[in-house]
Amino acid sequence: MESTFLDQFVQQLINGISLGSIYALIALGYTMVYGIIKLINFAHGDIYMIGAYVGFFATSMFKMSFIPALLSAMVIAAIVGMIIERLAYRPLRKAPKIAVLITAIGVSLLLEYGMMLLFTPQPRTFPNVFEATTYHIGAFVVNSQQLIILAVSVILMLVLTYVVQYTKTGKAMRAVSYDTDAARLMGIDVDKVISFTFAIGSALAAAAGVLVGIYYNSIDPLMGIMPGLKAFVAAVLGGIGIIPGAMAGGLILGVIEALVSGFISSTFRDAAAFAILIIILLFKPSGIFGKNVREKV
Repeated sequence: MESTFLDQFVQQLINGISLGSIYALIALGYTMVYGIIKLINFAHGDIYMIGAYVGFFATSMFKMSFIPALLSAMVIAAIVGMIIERLAYRPLRKAPKIAVLITAIGVSLLLEYGMMLLFTPQPRTFPNVFEATTYHIGAFVVNSQQLIILAVSVILMLVLTYVVQYTKTGKAMRAVSYDTDAARLMGIDVDKVISFTFAIGSALAAAAGVLVGIYYNSIDPLMGIMPGLKAFVAAVLGGIGIIPGAMAGGLILGVIEALVSGFISSTFRDAAAFAILIIILLFKPSGIFGKNVREKV
């Protein structure tokens, strides 16, 4: 009995890490944008959806293989992210927070229903980019799609870490995040840095969209709503504005969801995610990696 429970636990852990990798990629976009301009970009989940659609058309219409389709989705989503920042958010940079929040919700609805208008609300079946191979490791089952999701997620997170920590643009991002006015006085083009941040976050979300399309074989214009909200929970859980926190929060959330689905009921997996949000806001609003900082009013 103990062996069966342990085997099931490890299996759900493997499933949770795959799911958590997706949440982590989306959460990174939330946390980067918030870290730079203190904006919760609620349209971010819909960028993930756009990435999935670009991947779908790249593989089905243009017969691209996985890597070119993934890169195409990331590039187009990055461009869309920069356009949204330029047209919707930049003019409101000094506006009240509530105006920016309402604008973000408006952009989200525009993207969702715009995609419905262009491509109909019907779900589309993602083509088989590669055959799913199942590997049996003792009592555990892992398929090639889970391994690819994990590998791509880890590679993209490592690339992001390198860009932020070791490049001039990354140093500029950190400077703008710390003090926008001082960074501007030091000659940093703040608008360009913010636009680049939106581009990176959007590209990561698009990669997650393609990976989900391949894994679940189905996409639709409203597919970004729930993953987008859960990625926001993951960002808050890890400490919004903190990149390692977004990664850790995504993985923790994915594992918790998988364990709830496996041992309680899949009906409660969404409830578990938002229960975590309530608990973290009650007991540690700054998140796992965050520190309490007093704001001057």
